[in-house]
Amino acid sequence: MNAPVKIETTLKDWETDQEVRWCPGCGDYAILKAVQRTLPVLGADPKNTVFISGIGCSSRFPYYVESYGFHTIHGRAPAVATGVKLANPELDVWIVTGDGDGMSIGGNHTMHILRRNLNCQILLFNNEIYGLTKGQASPTSRLGTRSPTTPAGSYDRPAKACAFAIGAGARFVARGFDVSKKLPEVLEAAYRHQGAAFVEIFQNCIVYNKDVFDGFAAPKGAEDHQLWLEDGQPMLFANGTKGITLDHNTLQLAIVDVVDGDWQSAGVIVHNVRNRSIAHMLVEIPFPEFPKALGVLYDDPRPSFEGEVMDEKARMSEGKEPNLAALLGKGQSWTVDDEQGHPAE
Repeated sequence: MNAPVKIETTLKDWETDQEVRWCPGCGDYAILKAVQRTLPVLGADPKNTVFISGIGCSSRFPYYVESYGFHTIHGRAPAVATGVKLANPELDVWIVTGDGDGMSIGGNHTMHILRRNLNCQILLFNNEIYGLTKGQASPTSRLGTRSPTTPAGSYDRPAKACAFAIGAGARFVARGFDVSKKLPEVLEAAYRHQGAAFVEIFQNCIVYNKDVFDGFAAPKGAEDHQLWLEDGQPMLFANGTKGITLDHNTLQLAIVDVVDGDWQSAGVIVHNVRNRSIAHMLVEIPFPEFPKALGVLYDDPRPSFEGEVMDEKARMSEGKEPNLAALLGKGQSWTVDDEQGHPAE
């Protein structure tokens, strides 16, 4: 497959004439702008770009991006995206889904697109609630969440989207949040990855789950509770005064103090995006006991699904001429005779 041709665009080139309609203050507005600002940086071409969504607040996304789009059915965006990519592997495919759409009814489809490694970007907006259908508890809702379906508090243990992705065989897993200035960097890294890139984006639902992420995602004052990961750099947070180490006795991550910037002596580990085990540990560490791990947790490419399909097609057709008549006549065949024993017309 040929590398996509980069073109010059601006944010305005990616805005549609549709009125953007989410609840005032919804985090989806910030995510939309982050994507629209990132696409010109990538050199993406609107005529070669497809946004595919399922059902939910996040799934209005294709209406607001000036590109091709497909608003599909609940949980099935990955299946449609797979068909689009196999029909035309040169297309740049983005999937937009939510914690209900992608982790509940669509969990099976999310799993398979990740293990197959279709070359696409999957943006899962996680607000830990069903927003579009009026605030029911979702698969990622925390214990004790009060909602119309859990009036006494949820007793379901929440699914962890990034842990699910790693377990399903994803080769790229990242995290960000709606109002973060670093979200475009995460989106760019996902785009550069060849294969299925899974990005969980924590998103504030202003109506049904307001400020649930403020402990690490508040616009001001939450920086000390964010662990932004960068490949080849030490895992430091709180302005470099604290870091993450691996306790070799328990084989668990732990927090250490860093004195005078000497993170080596403190035993702070350096982030390696190809280390799947550490990535899984970072997903599992509890908040607020630990900072929230953000940025690219895991990035270890392998051949994409559609690339392997196209390679197989090329191998199987090498040296062969298309001949439908020969194909129909190949193998077992029979003739139906009429009552006189002549071949029926």
